[in-house]
Amino acid sequence: MTFALWLTFLCLALAASFSPGPGVLLAISTTMALGARRTVYSSVGNAVGVFLVSCVAVSGVGLMVQRSPLAFSVLKLAGAAYLAWLGVKQWRGAGKGAQAAVPNGQAVAHTDSRYAVFRRGLLVASSNPKAILFFSAVFPQFMPPGELDAHRFLLLSLTFVGCTFVSHLSYVLLAASAGARFLTGGGMVRLQRGTALLFIALAFALAR
Repeated sequence: MTFALWLTFLCLALAASFSPGPGVLLAISTTMALGARRTVYSSVGNAVGVFLVSCVAVSGVGLMVQRSPLAFSVLKLAGAAYLAWLGVKQWRGAGKGAQAAVPNGQAVAHTDSRYAVFRRGLLVASSNPKAILFFSAVFPQFMPPGELDAHRFLLLSLTFVGCTFVSHLSYVLLAASAGARFLTGGGMVRLQRGTALLFIALAFALAR
């Protein structure tokens, strides 16, 4: 792969990674509830999920999802159900973890384990069927015709994973720096319930 071709993919990966979606929303809401440090585990989980999705996309499973309306519908509904569950959980827990998000990102109280936070990031990334279609459509444009170059696939996948991780950390730092404005009164509760409604809206959008 030439450097110019890799730069083209890098620009595409950055644009896709920084576009707000379920993973970004999860990073922001987790930062507000649990603090920036704990949210890093969610970002790592999301990055692992993105890598798994890229592997699925270039396998026979990705082709099956592309060609089978039933398989796509099942994955789509499963992803939508999980996002809706996250929204309901966020709504019910609004305000309970507000003391965990402090201006300097230090965590003083947590209700979720590191593994639970990691798992949510992993599931959000890996339960999005549109991500499989994205990789299935984009990767062939940067691969040799008619063959699977393992080294190039690994380079493309790790590039996208790196962009995803950097974008999530950027949103986490932004949310942590802005968090102090919502720590008084009912601001944090309103923010958490707002993100809960966004999760539910994304679930309905995905299920359509």
